[in-house]
Parts: sequence; C-alpha cells; structure tokens
Amino acid sequence: MKQKTQRNKRSWLSQLVKDVKRDKFLYLLLLPFVIWFIFFKYRPMWGLQIAFKDFSLFKGIAASDWIGLEHFKEFLGSQYFGRVFRNTIMISLYSILICFPAPIILAILINEVKHLRFKKAVQTLTNLPHFISIVVVASILTTFLSPSSGMVNIFLDKLGFDKIYFLTKPEYFRGIFTGMNLWKDTGYSSIVYITAIAGIDQTMYEAAKIDGANKWQQITRITIPGILPTIIIMLIMKIGNIMTVGYEAIILLYQPATYETADVISTYVYRSGLLDGRYDYATAVGLFNGIIALILVVSANTLSKRMTETSLW
Repeated sequence: MKQKTQRNKRSWLSQLVKDVKRDKFLYLLLLPFVIWFIFFKYRPMWGLQIAFKDFSLFKGIAASDWIGLEHFKEFLGSQYFGRVFRNTIMISLYSILICFPAPIILAILINEVKHLRFKKAVQTLTNLPHFISIVVVASILTTFLSPSSGMVNIFLDKLGFDKIYFLTKPEYFRGIFTGMNLWKDTGYSSIVYITAIAGIDQTMYEAAKIDGANKWQQITRITIPGILPTIIIMLIMKIGNIMTVGYEAIILLYQPATYETADVISTYVYRSGLLDGRYDYATAVGLFNGIIALILVVSANTLSKRMTETSLW
C-alpha cells in the first residue's frame, strides 16, 4: 500500500513537471502577478499579530507584549461598536437594494436598443463616471449640495423652501452616499451583464417571437434566466463586501455632525489607526471586520449552492 502511494506521488510529480515544461511561457506570464500577491497581499498578513499585542513602535512587532483578545473585547464593549456596525450594515443594504439591481436593469435596456450608434453612445456616457476620481466626484457633490451656491438649494429657494445643508444632516447621508455610487458605478457594473446577455442563444428569442411572446415575456422568460448565474455570482461577491463600504468616499463626505449615520467600521479603523495612532487596536477592528466578511461570503456561497446549484466554489 505504501509503495503504491509512493508510485502515485511520483507519477503526480512527473505529470506536474511535464505540464510546467509544456506551459512554461504561460507560467512566466503569471509569475509577476504571483509575486505581487505574495509581497502585497500575503506578506502583510504577518502584521496581523499586532491585533493580539500591546504594540509599541520602539519594541517592534516581535518584541511587543501579547495581550490576547483585549483589543477585540474593548471594541465589542465600546460605545462606538453598535453605531459603526449598524451603519456599515445599513449602507451596504442600501447598496444591495438600490445599486445592485440598477446595472442589471440598465444592461437589459441597452440590449433592447437597436440603433447601434445610440447604443454605443449610451454605453460610453454611462461608463464615464466610473473613471472620474472619487475625490473629484465628492467635490462635485459637495458643490452641488452647497447651501449657498448649490444647484439643489437654489432650486429649493426658487420654489419658496428653506435651504438645507444636506451634508450636515445625518438623515440625508445614506441616501446621498448611495445616490453618488449609483451614478458613478451603474454603467461600468452593467458591462458584465451586457456580456452575459450577449452569450444567450439568439435562436431562443426567434422561437419566442414565433410563439407570440412580447418583449416583456422575452425578458422575463429568456434574458433574466439566461443571466441568472452571473447575477448570483455577483450577488455573492456583493454580500462578501457588505462589511467593506467605500470608506474613501465617506471620509471625503462625512463630518462629526453626520457620524451618527455615516461612521462605518472602515472609517473608525482609519481614525483609530492613523489619527489616534492605535495601530494594534485598529488592526483588531479590521481583523474583526474581515472575519465577519468571510463568514458572510461563505454562508452566501453555501446557500446559493443549495438553492440554485450556482456558486463561486
């Protein structure tokens, strides 16, 4: 039995060597990306241990004292935990409920456009906002909502309403943030669904027309089922990012007056780590965030596999 296992191992290694020799140029193309991942994704994981230490810049990571789960206990028992956790979930739910379906709807609408030039123009115009820097987008939004010279407040003033400084009102922040992301990323995100729609067998539409199906029936019976695996995969990835809200945009838009609804885990990590200098505590909070995200994506993938037989792995 032992000899058989050794023979199988040698056979596997021999086959591996043959495959590497055969595809050596493909592996050479892959090598820079593997090196990049090792140095910039996996190597920094060594620093995660400071989440369990009383980290000191002067002592270094190795010499700092172990304190176990104290930072995690401090975060879970702090007055900020409930706020940042709730805001992270709420803003992500806004994104899933509003921003996730938008690219699907846009892709279906673009697919129904028959005029080629108009179709390309729409695709180009809806994709452009994605390539604008988030700093520029936040600046445009701030100017647009300015209480003195913003277009929205000028319009409200003309209608006889009081001007509102939207970015200082906690109740408006989630809607503003979601609307900004909707405008910025809907067009670009629709590309994957447009590609999926293009892969649907066109003879199915022709057969449906012969059977008397109208446009709505073609969309609901052919288009949506045809791209459903893609939708599920994208939804699983979206659920995996629930805990990773785009903190760059939030940092550019929020202020202490809106912390009540705008402060999320990522911005709390930023303030704790970079502004307050508590690198160990911020690492612990970030690690907690990553663990929750991992649990969510594994759960979503498992549920999807059981219900639809479509999954990431």
